[in-house]
Amino acid sequence: MIPLSTGVRVWLATGYTDMRKGFPSLALQVQEILQRDPLGGHLFCFRGRRGNLLKVIWHDGQGACLFTKRLERGRFLWPSPADGAVTISSAQLGYLLSGIDWRHPQEKWRPTSIG
Repeated sequence: MIPLSTGVRVWLATGYTDMRKGFPSLALQVQEILQRDPLGGHLFCFRGRRGNLLKVIWHDGQGACLFTKRLERGRFLWPSPADGAVTISSAQLGYLLSGIDWRHPQEKWRPTSIG
């Protein structure tokens, strides 16, 4: 997991993104579309058209980081383009990376006793 310090925000780029892009192209998208500084230490998440691939860019003060995650089953739940830039908490990022609905996480039912 990415170590998030206090004050670091997680931004979701709504809509879909061309997943062939690397850090420079995604950072340019952060500047032009999200109107944010990609080198400011915040995390910026992008989702592909199919919905099973996620890229996260982050500048940790020493260099640029590009993380990729592909779900074997299911899709990453994503806000609609009408929502604009969306910010989520680090806990919600954990849900998102696990393929869980980060907007309404539900605890799965487990039996309390055997028999």
